[in-house]
Amino acid sequence: MNWEQLLSLKRQGDTSKRLRIEQDDTRLGFEVDYDRIIFSAAFRSLQDKTQVIPLSKTDFVHTRLTHSLEVSVVGRSLGRLVGKKIIEKYPHLKEVHGYHMNDFGAIVAAASLAHDIGNPPFGHSGEKAIGEYFSIGNGKQYKDQLSNKEWQDLIDFEGNANGFAVLTASRPGIEGGLRISYATLGAFMKYPKESLPKKPTKDIADKKYGFFQTDKNFFEAAAKDMGMIPNKSGDNIGFERHPLAYLVEAADDICYTIIDFEDGINLGLVSEDFALEYLIKLVKDSIDTSKYKTLETKEDRISYLRALAIGSLINDAVKVFIDNEEAILNGKFPYALTDKSKYKAQMDDIIKISVNNIYQSREVIEKEIVGYQIIQTLLDKFITAYDNKFNGKASNYDALILKMLPEKHHLEKENLYERLLHICHYISLLTDGNALELFNTINGKKGV
Repeated sequence: MNWEQLLSLKRQGDTSKRLRIEQDDTRLGFEVDYDRIIFSAAFRSLQDKTQVIPLSKTDFVHTRLTHSLEVSVVGRSLGRLVGKKIIEKYPHLKEVHGYHMNDFGAIVAAASLAHDIGNPPFGHSGEKAIGEYFSIGNGKQYKDQLSNKEWQDLIDFEGNANGFAVLTASRPGIEGGLRISYATLGAFMKYPKESLPKKPTKDIADKKYGFFQTDKNFFEAAAKDMGMIPNKSGDNIGFERHPLAYLVEAADDICYTIIDFEDGINLGLVSEDFALEYLIKLVKDSIDTSKYKTLETKEDRISYLRALAIGSLINDAVKVFIDNEEAILNGKFPYALTDKSKYKAQMDDIIKISVNNIYQSREVIEKEIVGYQIIQTLLDKFITAYDNKFNGKASNYDALILKMLPEKHHLEKENLYERLLHICHYISLLTDGNALELFNTINGKKGV
């Protein structure tokens, strides 16, 4: 791969490439991507979507929106630091093409901002609830009517693939279609492959999948335009990662490792003394001991250590990227940057504590159970009504259920897979609160 192609400003619908040197420096082309994402309805809905603690009323606990904003800040720093090194190594990128380090920062910041934009309500359990509706719930009746890849899309419903659909809206009825640059789409795509075949490899890019069957044609066209390396067999579509996707992933890894841990400390799920022991291991080379001793509250001490820890992990991720840039450009780096971090052992220790004390806390488990019931009930009611309408079997109750769908989602879809995916997409864009309210209405728990 080469940076000239990878830094493509081309947007969906363009018939020719856009050049960086043609852009107005007062508003860089890649900065437009950030603006379009942050003003989108799908992004705004993240303010009422779970990060760790579902439906929490605690002020300092992060939502998907605050998490995404923080990841974008870390991503911008990663992008600029890497961009500075890349332009020093390849000066023609600046001298001939007009790129500078802020372009790298803008791309990674925008892709990081959008990294959770397709995630359903109630955290990662929301994805599992959708998948299990089809694999072991009432939705399994549709299996024999779908192709293997269509079925896999549903039973492994993936927020990353749903996010790609939101950003591109390459099929009718999808909210979004933000026309962001190919470079930002490439950086967003952590898993540039179909849901099948599922590969039993340790390659980080094979961990999940990145687009639904309905979106594969546009994805393939964009990937080829950027010069991403094909990684396919037969008619299975897959590519090696866009290099900047590694930085988006690192920004997310850094934030959820450190900031989810901070939430757990502030909630009292992790003791301060225990937490300090682990955070100090990350910052022992940069901590100002005299300053630290002046901090009087737990929140101030944790905040100071959190900032230093994030800084340490950013600098280390940049070093890993630059040290392995050639392998990354050749599609020969099958790891997350944090997998090769000198702080990997410390990060693993923190994640283990978070899993035991936070992600598996009673409050989280109770709310995830509620989320399962809500999502699976909504799927069943809307899919049944939508399918009955198409087949001419709709009851009056089905008609009433469909009236709860916003007008923009009233589409006639001949294809069963598209009908099922359409309802999954609608429910995935609900906030936690919207989903709960709709569930209560359907179950007669809302006053009339």
